Amino acid sequence: MAAPVVSPTGLRPSAPVTLVPLDGSPEAGANPPAAVTTSPPRPGRRTPDARGGGDGSADGGGPTPDASPSTPTGSRSTRTAAESPAPTAPPAGGAMPSSPAPAALTWDGPAREASEQRWCEKVTVAFHNTGGTVVRSGKVTFGTHIIGALGIDWATVESTRDLPAPLRPGADDDHTWTVCVDAWRVPLGMHIETRDVSVTWK
Repeated sequence: MAAPVVSPTGLRPSAPVTLVPLDGSPEAGANPPAAVTTSPPRPGRRTPDARGGGDGSADGGGPTPDASPSTPTGSRSTRTAAESPAPTAPPAGGAMPSSPAPAALTWDGPAREASEQRWCEKVTVAFHNTGGTVVRSGKVTFGTHIIGALGIDWATVESTRDLPAPLRPGADDDHTWTVCVDAWRVPLGMHIETRDVSVTWK
């Protein structure tokens, strides 16, 4: 009669033993290992790093993508030719044309010359247009003073004449008028002096 086979250690195993065939598949009837599931981390909680090292952030610690889309290289402008302002060609000489200055009329004081009648005299006025446009028309008003024998200025009489026009820019013009007052205003021994000149023009 053969002797019974005794375990080398003489002890029974303390945990259940699963027999695995040599081809690696579990024994028929054995339960497969349970699947391990993990739930996503809750906001505000830190989970272990996937590498098993330090802690990870709540959002996984991955880089944040740029929110603004980048413009592709080599893209063409969508602006049409109608939207682009047309360049202004400079005039000849490179300077922009400017509007001419308005007419500017000046005049000298009256030059007087006695005439044959004591109630008349010849009056000459020099005009100068220093503006940039033509003086086309105007009026000249004289103020003639009646002077007594003792040099007293008894009265002033005004008279109006037409301005010698046109006067071109830069023009100088001397004009002479014979200015008279009523004869009864200048008795014997009195005379006249045309001292005042005013001009209006356009």
